[in-house]
Amino acid sequence: MARQFLIQPQSELDIQAAAVWYEDQRPGLGGKFLDELDHVFHRIVENPRQFPRLEETVHRALLRHFPYGVYFLIGDERVDVLAVLHLHRHPEMWKSRN
Repeated sequence: MARQFLIQPQSELDIQAAAVWYEDQRPGLGGKFLDELDHVFHRIVENPRQFPRLEETVHRALLRHFPYGVYFLIGDERVDVLAVLHLHRHPEMWKSRN
């Protein structure tokens, strides 16, 4: 049985801010960011345990072409995305959302 995939409201704001910033840098780049993020989300849903743990319960998946990480919890029935953060600007912010 597939797990539910839940993106926390603050994570939605992270995603929106990053996409707008990339789009402002170059038209179309925000869309590429969202496409890659969607690909990572699908990989998480398919096999969330393939991604390393940062701490006891929090895992992180990295985007390949953008310096962002997806921080998430794995439950019995769902995956919760806590944060989508720039790896150099906010690498520890996810801890306040756990």
